Amino acid sequence: MRAHGQGRDLHRLLDPRTVAVVGGLPAEQAVRQSDLLGYEGEIWPVHPTRRTMAGRRVHRSLDDLPGIPDAAFVAVNRHLTVEVVHDLARLGCGGAVLYASGFAEAGEEGAELQEQLISGHDMPLVGPNCYGTISGVTGAALWPDVHGCRRVEAGPGLISQSGNITLNLTMNRRGVDFSYIVSLGNQSSVTAEECLSHFARRPEVTAVGLYLESIIDPIAFGRAALACREAGTPVVVLKSGRTDRAGRITSSHTAALAAPADAYDALFERYGVAAAESLPELVTILGLLDAIGPLPGNRLVSLSCSGGEAALAADRAVHRRVVFEPFAPEHAARVKATLSGPAAVTNPLDYHTFIWGDEAALERCFTEVLTGPFDAAMLILDWPADGIDDTDWWPTLRAFESAAAASGTPGLVTAGLAENLPDRIREHLTERGVGVAYSIDEALGGMAAAAAVGRWFDRDPPPIHLPAGGPPRPLPPPSGGASDDRRTETLDEPAAKALLRKAGIAAPAGTVLTGQAPAGRPAIPDRLRFPLVAKTVGPGHKTDLGGVITGIDNAEDLETALRRLGGSGRPVLVEEQITEGVAELLVSARRERPIGLVATLGAGGTLVELLADTVTLLLPASPDDIQRAVGRMRIGRLLRGMRGRPAADLGAVAGVVDRLTALLTDRPDLIEVEINPLIVTPDSAWAVDALVTVSP
Repeated sequence: MRAHGQGRDLHRLLDPRTVAVVGGLPAEQAVRQSDLLGYEGEIWPVHPTRRTMAGRRVHRSLDDLPGIPDAAFVAVNRHLTVEVVHDLARLGCGGAVLYASGFAEAGEEGAELQEQLISGHDMPLVGPNCYGTISGVTGAALWPDVHGCRRVEAGPGLISQSGNITLNLTMNRRGVDFSYIVSLGNQSSVTAEECLSHFARRPEVTAVGLYLESIIDPIAFGRAALACREAGTPVVVLKSGRTDRAGRITSSHTAALAAPADAYDALFERYGVAAAESLPELVTILGLLDAIGPLPGNRLVSLSCSGGEAALAADRAVHRRVVFEPFAPEHAARVKATLSGPAAVTNPLDYHTFIWGDEAALERCFTEVLTGPFDAAMLILDWPADGIDDTDWWPTLRAFESAAAASGTPGLVTAGLAENLPDRIREHLTERGVGVAYSIDEALGGMAAAAAVGRWFDRDPPPIHLPAGGPPRPLPPPSGGASDDRRTETLDEPAAKALLRKAGIAAPAGTVLTGQAPAGRPAIPDRLRFPLVAKTVGPGHKTDLGGVITGIDNAEDLETALRRLGGSGRPVLVEEQITEGVAELLVSARRERPIGLVATLGAGGTLVELLADTVTLLLPASPDDIQRAVGRMRIGRLLRGMRGRPAADLGAVAGVVDRLTALLTDRPDLIEVEINPLIVTPDSAWAVDALVTVSP
């Protein structure tokens, strides 16, 4: 696949004034869909034998067109597609959507055909093997099927690597109307990263949603996300294939803890991209960002007329990065004064039914609640089914709208059951700038994502992360035991620590001795001080195999340890034991394709895999990145000091990560460097054990 520049202008392709459609029934469908959307530009059908198509005169060839098309929809067989594309490029067309399949997704022959497709020109191509593009702004639908889009002046854009999921998302009944739709197909030319970069420059795009199966160019993705940040355009992604663990290095603890999905999560977090877990959540987050925008924080207040709903909201918030902060005493007193009966003022708030139906009283209560230090407010309100008198529900809805507007607090309405939020109520709320979610979980997840985007917008933009570089992905050992130049090697502990010391990372002083020493006690170098640690030399997990003896306080104990570990002349590493450690960490840096250089921090030592308390970051990582990572780990409380214990030197941890970053940058043969444990003291950090994987 040939790389194309990220600077190409996609405006003619996505907002065409003139469109050529080439082919039979799918091309005719594109004409009809454009007509249904009210497209006002010119459409020029091209077919060698047909005379009319959807009420328009058909041109026999591209050379018969009355002008140069801004965009083309090409729906002919794959071999003819190659010919048509080159003719369009020769004419100066602004871009083409390619419907045909049978290219790179179909094997070697198709891949060769796809290479012919993109060679010799730089005209943007969407596809092949795709549904195409729709502009809700202009009505141009280069699309061979039905869809649910409507004309809009502004709205979220959607970029998707699945045609059917794209189609289904256009049919959503959640009030999210897209400004642009791009179904990418094979991404032979136009990529998700290029579309994202283009949407960053479009003022009518209020947010961007992505459904991704892969990322072709993570560096370009980062630059495009930063461009969206500069434009104030939030980005939301749903990434599939998160359970794939193929090709992992199996000798390290990191491999057991960090799946490739962790690297994608680190990519999205670095560039402020909100990650959705499902299609409903993707649409909900896009709808909220379109309606109320990013939130300044994650402090929420919930309103409902039921203690059950209040308790349910509190329970579900445990699984989200949102907080229901309690009311301050004076604020609680003001709220209580607006309520009738013995209501307790808590957050989430059960305002009971004492004021149900009294719009003035509801508005006083809600307005008083929303004047507190909250970043957003959520009203839980299940609407009655059609045919049931809903008169008594409207006062609550109108009171919440008024309170949100008066206080300037972004508001969201949700229901306990999705079917209890009718379309007409959703449309009423959307018109008034109130967000909508179809379940309490979706509401909390959507507001957590909006808060994460808002906080990220307030930070300084990060530097672009480092690409993976280095050797190709290592192959697993062949089953027959034959040699393979791409197999990896693992350095033993003394060699690994020598590499770390050279990189400026502290490791305990030590020496390698043997269990078959001459008569008498082993000679201990003068520079070593008790207590000591003795370890077998080898790449395996030594503690699991009983190959580590700690707390050696004298020469006699050392002699016993050497006999136990160094039988048959095996080498034994003897080191000074690090004391006064605050905590043991796992710190690794590795090449994670296709994303780039990543680091994993977590609880280390013998329980590393049992605790599985890790965070993955893209490199380079700043001290602030390290601080935020520590804050997300369960071991973070220990590192920051607890119950009178001293805090760990997190600056030293950041220094280790910096040196590992430089090491992998300078040494392209290194695949992974793992330190476990890194013992962190109040004023230093020591690499007590290390595993280095090298591609020969």
